[in-house]
Amino acid sequence: MKMLGHPSMLPGSSLAQKSRALCQQPGWQQATCFRARTFARVSKGAAFASVAPTDAPANASTAPLPNVVRTLRERGLVQDVTSEQLEQLTVSQSVPVYCGFDPTADSLHLGNLLGIIVLSWFQRCGHQPVALLGGATGRVGDPSGRSSERPILTEEKIEGNVKAIGQLLDDILRRNSQQGASSSSSSSSSQDGPPLRDVKVVNNLDWFGPMSFLAFLREVGKFARVGTMLSKDSVRTRMESESGISFTEFTYQLLQGYDFVHLCREHGVRVQIGGSDQWGNIIAGTDLARRLLGREGEGEVEEGSQEASSSGTQTCYGLTFPLLVDSEGRKFGKSVDGAIWLSAEKLSPYKFYQHLFNVTDADVVKFLKMLTFMPLPEIEALAASMSKPDYVPNTAQRRLAEEVTRFVHGEAGLQQALKTTEALKPGSATQLDVATLEAVAGDAPSASLGRDAVAGATIADVMVAAKMQPSKGAARKLIKGGGVYMNNQKVTEEMAKVEDKDLVDGRMLLLAAGKKNKMLIRVE
Repeated sequence: MKMLGHPSMLPGSSLAQKSRALCQQPGWQQATCFRARTFARVSKGAAFASVAPTDAPANASTAPLPNVVRTLRERGLVQDVTSEQLEQLTVSQSVPVYCGFDPTADSLHLGNLLGIIVLSWFQRCGHQPVALLGGATGRVGDPSGRSSERPILTEEKIEGNVKAIGQLLDDILRRNSQQGASSSSSSSSSQDGPPLRDVKVVNNLDWFGPMSFLAFLREVGKFARVGTMLSKDSVRTRMESESGISFTEFTYQLLQGYDFVHLCREHGVRVQIGGSDQWGNIIAGTDLARRLLGREGEGEVEEGSQEASSSGTQTCYGLTFPLLVDSEGRKFGKSVDGAIWLSAEKLSPYKFYQHLFNVTDADVVKFLKMLTFMPLPEIEALAASMSKPDYVPNTAQRRLAEEVTRFVHGEAGLQQALKTTEALKPGSATQLDVATLEAVAGDAPSASLGRDAVAGATIADVMVAAKMQPSKGAARKLIKGGGVYMNNQKVTEEMAKVEDKDLVDGRMLLLAAGKKNKMLIRVE
C-alpha cells in the first residue's frame, strides 16, 4: 500500500480537500489527521476561511441584516464585545454563533436562559445558532465564579445530563424558530425578516474524546501562553484562595478555547457568546483562534489588521451578556427552594410561571427587555402605564410570565400554567383534574390519609386529621365565617361531609383555610 506522508501528496484541488482525504485513509490516527488539517489551514496563503464547511453561509447578503448587536444593547443584553467590528460583521453577513452549556445538572435553569435568548436573537436576525454541550469540559469543571473545585460527576451522570440538556436546548430553539426577526425586533419594519437558519446542537466530547493528551499538548498547548492564562480573574482568584486551583481546572480555559477553534474550522463559527463571568474564557478562545488559525508560515497575523484582511484570515469575536440579577443584586435563576429549572420534569410550567409572576415592580421592566422578544415601544408603554391610577396590579408581571413560559414550555405549557393558576383561585368555576392538582402539589402542603378518614367524614374532621386546624371547634368556626373551601368551592355547612364524588379521580382533595392556606389531601 502506498504510504501518504503529507497532504500535498494527495490528489485534489485544494489543501483542504487533500487533508480531508488523508483523514479518511485507513490506519490514520486522530493526531495525524489533526496535523493534516492544521497544515492545510496555516500553510502560506491558506486562511481558515478557505476550509469553511459546505453548509456555511455565503459571505455576503443581498441586503443588510437586522443589527443584532444594537438590538441586544438596547435590551441590556451586552456587557462586553471583543471588537466593535462585530456589529459591522453581523449586519453584512450571516455567521454561525455559539454558546456553551456544561452538563452540571440534568436541566438548565433560569440563569442559563439568557444564553438561549441571545442565541435566539441572533437566529431571528439571520444567523445560525449553535448550542455546544460540554460533554468533555463538563468532566473538567469551569473554575469561573467558584470558590472551590466542582464535585466530579460519574461518567453515567454526565452522559445523562448531556442527553437531557441537549434535548431541552433543541426543543426550545427549534420551537421558537417559527417567528422571523421583524416580528420581534425592537426596530420596526414592514418587511419580512431574514430567513431563519437551522439550529445545531453539538457535543465537544466528539472532538476531544478521540484526541490523545500528547496530541493536544503538541498541536494546541504550544499555542497557549501561560502568562495570559494566569492573568484571568477566575484563575488568579482561585490561586489566592486557601484551596488553590488544580491543574485540571487551570486547563479549562484552554479546552474551551479550542472549542472555538474547532467550531470555526468545522462549522464556520465566528462568534462566541456567554455570561460576563465567561469573558476570560472567551478571550482565551479568540486568542487561541488567532494563533492557531491566523498563522502564515512561521508568523502570526494580528487580529483585525490590514494583513489579516488581505490574506483572507477571518477574525473570531466574543460577546458577553450580564448575569441575570434582581434590583438587590441577587441571582434571579434561583429561589429559596432551589434553582428555577427550565425542564418541565423538574419544575412544572405552573410553578415556573408563578416564579416569574412574583417578580417585583422594580425588576419587571428590566426582565421584560432581557427575557422576552416584545418590541421595546410596547414594553415602554406598559412601563408608563404602571404609574397611572387605572393600572391593574401585576399586569406587567402577568405579561412577563406569559411570554417567558411560552418561550420555554411552548403554548401548551403556558395554557397548562394558566389553567392551573385559574383553577386554584378560591371560588373558581374551573373544573379541577388530577393534572392540575399534581401541578400545584409542590407549592401546597400535602397529607396522606386513609379512605376511611376522608370519605364520609366531616370536613372539620378531615381538616383536623390533616393538621390544618388544631380542633374541630376551630374548623367549624372557620367554616361558619366562610373561610373554608373544598375543591375551590366555599363550604357553608359546619357539619358538611366529604362524599366520594368530591374526590378528584377518586384519590385527591383540595382543602383551603382562607385564600392562601391550601392543603392537598391524598387518599390512600
